[in-house]
Amino acid sequence: MDDESQSPAHSVRTGLAAEPFMLEMAAIPAVPVLLAVPHAGRTYPDQITANMRRPDDAKLRLEDRYMDLVAHEVAKATGAPLLIAHTPRAIIDLNRAVEDMDWGMVSGGRPEKSDNASRLEGLNRRARSGLGLIPRRMAGHGEIWRKPLSASEVEARVSETHRPYHRALSGALERIRDHWGGALLIDCHSMPPLKSAHIGQSAAEWVVGDRFGASADGALVAKAMQYLARQERLAAHNRPYAGGYVLDRHAAPRRNIHAIQLEVCRSAYLDSRLSEPGPRLSSVARIIAGLVRELASEMAAMSGRPYPLAAE
Repeated sequence: MDDESQSPAHSVRTGLAAEPFMLEMAAIPAVPVLLAVPHAGRTYPDQITANMRRPDDAKLRLEDRYMDLVAHEVAKATGAPLLIAHTPRAIIDLNRAVEDMDWGMVSGGRPEKSDNASRLEGLNRRARSGLGLIPRRMAGHGEIWRKPLSASEVEARVSETHRPYHRALSGALERIRDHWGGALLIDCHSMPPLKSAHIGQSAAEWVVGDRFGASADGALVAKAMQYLARQERLAAHNRPYAGGYVLDRHAAPRRNIHAIQLEVCRSAYLDSRLSEPGPRLSSVARIIAGLVRELASEMAAMSGRPYPLAAE
């Protein structure tokens, strides 16, 4: 084994001045569940902020604001391994494929050595909407950046953050599977308040996504929905968020590696402006910790491994 697997927890460094992401994982994972938070990064170099047209608004809307604080509390309560991106989504979106890039925001356009155009055409729907690998525009906000990027900037963000993050994520899931016989990724996100589909009906505050059954065993998703119902949390399944690139890339149910995306309404744990931690943050963390325990027990049962379910 390498040295980092000997320590109770470790951080992954990729040579940047600011650590792009952090992985906390014991040599022997306490539960067969990995928590990941790809969109809560808020470490902005001065040149990034200076190039934003309306930085305060863009940051507030792009970030899964303070979801990392929630996840830290959950990991502390459950012992679950934890992967948190420090690089902001504005710099690079870790829930997008490298090919999902809008080259119109890059000086000189797409480099000739990049993936072939036909492949790009099939994968860049998100990029055309403005929210690709590097976000370009948002509805109600307009263009995010004052000036174009260079192709070298794009490649640096991919090589220094995107690729190492996904290597770390894949490696962590494999280590959990090696020990437990299976692994579950909970990809943690937050969402703006949803609108009710019908007059007089409350909108969901939680959304569980499994790529419409492709990324996780149905028993895990059913267990998650049942648990949230017992907690009297109004939850939806796959709508409007079914999960994205992270689930597509890392879920492998046939190998007993499962992945779900968990969306939590920002009003559930932030203040009234949806900008700072609110009084219910710890309560939301306790609910998610209970969910981790429930799903850890289910994963262990699916893998034929004993797991004591702690009382909530």
